[in-house]
Amino acid sequence: HFGNAASLQKVANWAGVGKGTVTLVTRRVLTAILRPDFMSETVRLPTPVEKEKAKAWVEAHSCRAWRNGWCMVDGTLVPLADRPYFYGESYFDRKSNYSLNIQIISLPN
Repeated sequence: HFGNAASLQKVANWAGVGKGTVTLVTRRVLTAILRPDFMSETVRLPTPVEKEKAKAWVEAHSCRAWRNGWCMVDGTLVPLADRPYFYGESYFDRKSNYSLNIQIISLPN
């Protein structure tokens, strides 16, 4: 087995539920996250007011010169247990694993 060893059975054992429940809950969580109304509320650029508040926060918590550094960016690789069936080579990373690259851009405040 490759990846993080998070098989359905291991997750089910850890959570004290059946494998079917793990599949059902995973499907429900992903369905909720991918709903268009949720995406439009959470995955968006900040408004001018939100951007100005973030700039003020940076200036108040660091120094005036960094005021325009109003957003934070971070990323990580999430390893996959197996090569994806479709376009598997696209998931092959620089560390010779199959993974998803996740990047978060957020406001500091």
